[in-house]
Amino acid sequence: MQAVKKNIVNKFATIFKYIKHKKADFFLYLFFNILSVLFSVLSLGAIGPFMKLLFKKEGLALQKPQVEFSSKWVYNEVNYWLSQVIAEPGGRGPMKALLYLCLIVLVSVFFKNLFLYLGSRVLVPIRNYVMNRLRNDLYRKIITMPVGYFTEKRKGDLMARMSNDIYEVEASVLSTMDGLIKDPLNIIGYLLVLFFLSYQLTLFIFVLFPLIGLLIGRLSRSLRKDSGTLQKKYGYIMNVMDETLGNMRIIKAFTAENFMTGKFVRLNQQVDKVKTTLTNRKELASPLSEFLGVLVLCMVFWYGGRIILDKSGSAMDADQFISYIAIFGLMINPAKSLSTSFYNLQKGSAAAERIEQILLTPDVIVEKENPVIASGFRQSIEFKNVSFKYDDTTILNNISFVLPKGTTIALVGSSGAGKSTLADLLPRFHDVSEGEILLDGVNIKNYSINSLRSMMGIVTQEPLLFNDSVRSNIALGVDNPQQKEIEHAASIANAHNFIIQKEEGYNSNIGERGNKLSGGEKQRLTIARAVFKNPPILILDEATSSLDTESERLVQDAIDNLMQERTSLVIAHRLSTVRHANLILVLQKGNVVERGTHDELLAAGGFYKRLVEMQEVK
Repeated sequence: MQAVKKNIVNKFATIFKYIKHKKADFFLYLFFNILSVLFSVLSLGAIGPFMKLLFKKEGLALQKPQVEFSSKWVYNEVNYWLSQVIAEPGGRGPMKALLYLCLIVLVSVFFKNLFLYLGSRVLVPIRNYVMNRLRNDLYRKIITMPVGYFTEKRKGDLMARMSNDIYEVEASVLSTMDGLIKDPLNIIGYLLVLFFLSYQLTLFIFVLFPLIGLLIGRLSRSLRKDSGTLQKKYGYIMNVMDETLGNMRIIKAFTAENFMTGKFVRLNQQVDKVKTTLTNRKELASPLSEFLGVLVLCMVFWYGGRIILDKSGSAMDADQFISYIAIFGLMINPAKSLSTSFYNLQKGSAAAERIEQILLTPDVIVEKENPVIASGFRQSIEFKNVSFKYDDTTILNNISFVLPKGTTIALVGSSGAGKSTLADLLPRFHDVSEGEILLDGVNIKNYSINSLRSMMGIVTQEPLLFNDSVRSNIALGVDNPQQKEIEHAASIANAHNFIIQKEEGYNSNIGERGNKLSGGEKQRLTIARAVFKNPPILILDEATSSLDTESERLVQDAIDNLMQERTSLVIAHRLSTVRHANLILVLQKGNVVERGTHDELLAAGGFYKRLVEMQEVK
């Protein structure tokens, strides 16, 4: 039992943590539900005494019962009080007792439902708070993950966890929270009354319940397993959808519509199969629990009837037995609801575990306590004996160089040589495995990550834009930017002219990934974004390699404007763009095989010269 409890706590650790933040509201919710159960028990507890005293006059208890706390103490006290009412002279006692019965039931049911409503009013904000926190924390966790994390994970799977899994937790876990708390309280309240009416019969029920729980638990485990499989399949479908929408032109160009449709249909059929099995087992919860409840009720009839028929030593009369059956019958509904809630809990646990996997992923890029706040770039950047490994594979090996302020270093080499990885180490998208990177003589790990990255502007080979206005893309991450500064950045990037020609100018929406713009316009917009940030350090992944001649000239002019009086680390694919770099590093399989200026490397006649000759650079 302890292991089961610990397992549940582990699965829903985050949810329990959020509920702790609403501890006062949660205890208020419990208080209201306890009061609701007390009034519910009160309305039921008088059934037996009233039946006996109203329809069996010889059962009146006109003598004050002795003060003795036992299973029949409450019953005897109520019996005596009602006997006094019924035995009043004038013959109106029974009618008066009947009126009291109606009033007691009416008041009890009113307060029972009042406290149920108040409990729900308290619970709804708790549920909404938990879901809001869960969504926010999941997004914050994903957005702070290192760049390498997203090369390992399917984007569709992450999207499924952000959407389907979150919904599943809300629908299957939090929606059943009320039942998981309220139903046990009702069952406990009813069981206490039943125990006072007949401890023998109640102990008999306690023997049956574990057997029923074992059966339900076994079915629930299979439900959880199928639910986990379903969530994974949803992730695959989301991934196919993302790839389809992002690569529509290629799909049509290679007439791969049928191939992609077949792939999607197969996945959808697998989802349908798992979902059908899952739904069938979920729907089994209600009828199975009802049947088991009636089975127990019949066994209670049989066992209790034997106690009544066998008068020897019986502590329960027929009227008490009727009360017992009535209360037990009412207990079946919360027991049935609890078993359904338990099924839903198991179904949602797979989604909760998938969310927990992300939330509990250790941070690879860790900021030092009390980090140094980088206030500016003054001297140089130094890579000192830097090596980087990924999954025990060496990507960069013992690289050293110095990039003085105001100079440009170019990284060249064949694909897979480690150029982009080397550049990604500077803003700490990855951390070095060995060696260190110094900025003004201070290890970059000692700086706060935000202040370090705030000094750097990055222009990538593929223009990365957002489905928003031109203004928002240029002033990314800045609240209330000045229009003059945005226009100035666009002018330097040779983007102002094409922007003002659009119908809404700087307020024009550029579409998904900037698909309303041409390739050159996209790239100039990303350069404007870097200019607007006005960083002292630039990381440029050759931005002209995929452009036509006219666009390349405009973009190259924009890059030249951007690089003025800035320190630049340039990844070069077209070697003609870096012939004026202060230093060129030639990388091959993670090693620096040559270094020097353009003319020095040509004179050396090595690997760089072969690259130049292949590109016919003169």
